[in-house]
Amino acid sequence: MSLHKDLELKEAVLNLPDKEKDKLLVRLISKDKMLLKQLHYELLEDETDLEDRITDLKDRLENLFEQQVGKIKNIPMYSNYKNLSSVLRQASGMVNEHEKITKDKFSVVECRLIILDEAFTRYPALFGPSALSPAFKLHKYMAARLKNAVKSFEKLHEDLQFDLNALMKSVLSFAADHRLDHEL
Repeated sequence: MSLHKDLELKEAVLNLPDKEKDKLLVRLISKDKMLLKQLHYELLEDETDLEDRITDLKDRLENLFEQQVGKIKNIPMYSNYKNLSSVLRQASGMVNEHEKITKDKFSVVECRLIILDEAFTRYPALFGPSALSPAFKLHKYMAARLKNAVKSFEKLHEDLQFDLNALMKSVLSFAADHRLDHEL
């Protein structure tokens, strides 16, 4: 049930003494980890902390791909498609969390492009034609991620687009060569 639908309860909560409201608020916040992270960012961090968060996210993405060097081969095999899909979803989850906390559009687009570029650069053979089901799923997933990145990129100010232009061109060129851009 939503507090907005139960106006009587909402009114009762708003009429609580400040001390009780504060206790209730702290108890509720502690139950939602994402809300706790968002509040920490909004209330206690500044521009320097955002830069640190972005650097940390890029490092974690790079480490994630580096850890896969021996596990995922650039050979079109069932297990490689599955493993790469899993890593890409994990990387995307990291960016999604960063986006929910910071709401920083530029770094989100940049990191999404980095993920696409890493996958395309490290595993080009996995994006060629294949009849394997995991390959089809990977290609479909990457096409959707690409479409999302392009849409987000286009919403950025032109000065910010300029900063990401080379990376975007590289990703789009690879996607066009491997027919992943058919949905754009």
